[in-house]
Parts: sequence; C-alpha cells; structure tokens
Amino acid sequence: MIALIIGATGATGKDLVHQLLQDTDFNEVHVFVRKPLKINDPKLKVHIVDFENPADWQDLVKGDVAFSCLGTTLKAAGSKEAQKKIDVDYQYNFAKSAKENGVEDFILVSAYGADSNSAMFYSKIKGELEQKIKDLHFNKVTIFQPGMLERKSSDRFGEVVGAKVIKFINSLGLLKSQKPLPTDVLAHAMINASKIKSNGNSKIKLGSIFSFADKHN
Repeated sequence: MIALIIGATGATGKDLVHQLLQDTDFNEVHVFVRKPLKINDPKLKVHIVDFENPADWQDLVKGDVAFSCLGTTLKAAGSKEAQKKIDVDYQYNFAKSAKENGVEDFILVSAYGADSNSAMFYSKIKGELEQKIKDLHFNKVTIFQPGMLERKSSDRFGEVVGAKVIKFINSLGLLKSQKPLPTDVLAHAMINASKIKSNGNSKIKLGSIFSFADKHN
C-alpha cells in the first residue's frame, strides 16, 4: 500500500512514519512537510510543500490511505486565526486533494470532546474539521479522539504535569479510560485502522484506542 501523511514532524507523526517504514504491508510512505526529514529510507518519499498554496502540490496526494495528524497549540501558533489555519485549513486542503485524487481511506487524529458547536475554541475547530472531512465522503473515514497524549521528550509543561496527575489518579483505580496515551500506541492504532476493510465513518475514543491497537494486531 501507499501511505500519505500530513503532520509527519509532530510526535504522533514521527512514530507513525517510523512504524509505517517497518511495516511490510506498505511499500511507499509519502510525507508532506515544510522542511526535510532526517530519515533515509528507500520507502520514504519526502515532498517539501507550502501549505498556503495547495494547488502547487495537490496532484501529489495519491495513494491508498491518507493519515492526518497535524496540529498545534494556541501558544505555538500565536493567534486563534493561525491555529485554525493549521488545525483546520491545512488538513482540509490535504484531505480534499486526497479525495479528488481517488484516495478512499482517510484517518484523522482529532481530540476528545471535538464539537463544532462547542464554546471552547479548540474543541470547536476540531469538531469543524471532523465535519468537513466527513462531508468529503471518503469510502472510509476513521477519526481518533484521544485525550491526554504522552509524547516522548515533551516540552509542554502543562502536558507533562497533566499526564503525571492522571497517572496518579489511574493508580487509585479512577479514570482508567482517560489514562495518557503514548503517541506510538496511537500511531499503531492508526495503522491497524488502515488495514480494516470497511465502509463509512467511525470514531475511536480515549481508552478504546488502547484496546483497538491491541485487538487488531
């Protein structure tokens, strides 16, 4: 199979690329990034693109399954407008290009609580993106809605502290379904999703992602 990825330089994206390159079911892994990756592999095809100009690269988005795990924080983006451009517009343009080029399977990393009607900005834009992806009518769409992600060497203070707090609560036997999700487990679940022959839209939330990653080995 041929995999297409946007968000390959993020924590989840890095794990996804690594696992796909090791997976014999995939013979090509195409990544759409703003700068080169420090990876040399004959299966890896790196496309340096300007996300502001999708018309320049949309014809390259051709393959069997598209993975979208792009995302940023309000702090990193600098403004709500900039964050929405990355979290919604860039990913939608990628998905639209994939659909127009005949890609049938789309896998999206969203967030728990995503809701286009939410009063919370982050949940609202995640919900808007989910709906825009559904409206493209892919043959199959799988949406992952993780809660707290556990990233390797994370520099997000709040995230690190939050993960420790939730783990402590988990140790007391509480909130087991909301335990921090390692990005490599999420990546594994995404790959499993790509190998399931089905139609329509599905969502996989919180703790269910762990069992999904294990169940479909």
